[in-house]
Amino acid sequence: MSQTFADQLSELLNTALRSTSAADQIPSGFTAQIDQAQNRNFGDYQSNAAMVLAKQVKKNPREFAAEIIEAIPQSDLIDTPEIAGPGFINFRICGEALENRLSALLEDIERIGVAPAENSRTTVVDYSAPNVAKPMHIGHIRGTIIGDCLVRISRFLGHNVISDNHIGDWGTQFGMILWGWKNILDESAMEEDPIEELLRIYREVNAKTKDDESFKDICKNELVKLQSGDAENLAIWEKCIELSKSGLQKIYDRLDIHFDLWLGESFYNDKLGPLVDQLLASGIAVESEGAVAVFSDGTLGEKDDPFLKNEDDEWKPQPALIRKSDGGFLYATTDIATIDHRIDELKADAIWYVVGAPQQLHFDQLFQISKRRGQDVDLQFIPFGSILGKDRKMLRTRSGETVQLADVLDEAVVRARAIVDEKNPDFTDEEKAEIAEVIGIGSVKYAELSQFRMTDYIFDWDTMLALKGNTAPYLLNAYVRTRAIFRKLGSDYEVASEISLTEDAEKTLTLKLAQFAEIVPTVLDDFRPNALAQYLYEVATTYHKFWEACPVLKADGAVRETRLALCELTGRVLRCGLGLLGIKTTEKM
Repeated sequence: MSQTFADQLSELLNTALRSTSAADQIPSGFTAQIDQAQNRNFGDYQSNAAMVLAKQVKKNPREFAAEIIEAIPQSDLIDTPEIAGPGFINFRICGEALENRLSALLEDIERIGVAPAENSRTTVVDYSAPNVAKPMHIGHIRGTIIGDCLVRISRFLGHNVISDNHIGDWGTQFGMILWGWKNILDESAMEEDPIEELLRIYREVNAKTKDDESFKDICKNELVKLQSGDAENLAIWEKCIELSKSGLQKIYDRLDIHFDLWLGESFYNDKLGPLVDQLLASGIAVESEGAVAVFSDGTLGEKDDPFLKNEDDEWKPQPALIRKSDGGFLYATTDIATIDHRIDELKADAIWYVVGAPQQLHFDQLFQISKRRGQDVDLQFIPFGSILGKDRKMLRTRSGETVQLADVLDEAVVRARAIVDEKNPDFTDEEKAEIAEVIGIGSVKYAELSQFRMTDYIFDWDTMLALKGNTAPYLLNAYVRTRAIFRKLGSDYEVASEISLTEDAEKTLTLKLAQFAEIVPTVLDDFRPNALAQYLYEVATTYHKFWEACPVLKADGAVRETRLALCELTGRVLRCGLGLLGIKTTEKM
């Protein structure tokens, strides 16, 4: 596939800049930005290069824009550019270029114009990471779904991606669970729902520790026995891991999410002692009040130093604790060891952490420690906000409990089934069940991915399942409409022998479909799945307008072939784009 329209325009514009009278005044390395126009009445693309450079080259922006246009090489890509406002340069793709691109995209079945990344690299993506012996709750939606989307897009762009579910399978809670397993386990409840029974045990024992301080020591002794290799406690712990993974896998299967690795905290236990010794020997960590911690080394400004905090206008130490005074290790210790493993064993060039925004300080400190150790790896913290109820508070059940993820998925499918029953009573029960699953799960995912990840958003069933607006059902309906045309024909799509774009709605849709190749790579620039979701929504709305303006089956000859081609390509873009978001499609709804 050839370059995108935006790439081609960038080459033309930057060639022109170097041909103007001000060429020697343009900063070295400057590249003019090409943006998609917001309103096609003024063009398809635009650039503010003349305005950006005007002061530098000592020219009036509009006059400089005119000079740039004069210098643009002859091209069969565009009509004559126009100047708008204070100096914007507007470009319009010519009809023949649109027709050629439509033909080329139809032939590029797998990638639809999206070029693989020029520099492929190995990226470890750390996401989801629930705690063992506890069910996943609604708070896990964001990290799990965003992480999966980033994995899918990275792989589509040709990167070697390793997805790692760094589960919490070690720590203080296991002392409580071990005691509870031995003393208050309900075996029949364990057989019926092991995750729920483990959660009950944890809650009851945790409440007991709050009522009786001495009971904390009893649970701690169980944990110490586990950490010391006690056979009974190890066997119980391993059973807990097995049961928890089984329960988690059911949810991941339903979400169509798959991990390459499940390297939990326990995987790194043997590495923690030697790691702390190495950090002490290198001087990165020091002993402090019987513990071991990492302090500021003074190389960063106070405001940028994660090992300092401002209290009462005074900067005070904010160390990262890596070994407690009682010899116990912490999350930071495990996470440092995890980075070592990912670099040394997995050969990672980049490590992405898709984790809630409140963990910012932890990762700021973790990344600085890695930098001090001289590790050459691209570390990225990809935070996200919270999911709120309609009262704009953290979403909870009526009884005040955390909403369980499994319950959310169940209710999504039940609600979707009610819509399917109402809209399509003639479908078989099997068809209704399959469609409801696609719509329900897809709606939960899309409600998440259509938001900027740092935005706190309101979880609203009516909004996410609406057939109109920026929702999964709306996009799925657009896809179904593209497929319905071929069911009416009684055959699959056959390649058009002639493409002829005659109506503006056809040209607008062709341009929008061609921009799929421009949008997909940008998702990883700032980890914004919502950019792809917004684009797909625009595809769906553009297609619906085309559908209303341009009869397909009533047309003849090249016009009919062209419109069928647009239906086919729209379906491919929606199916591929939704797939990158982790959302399945359905042929009927």
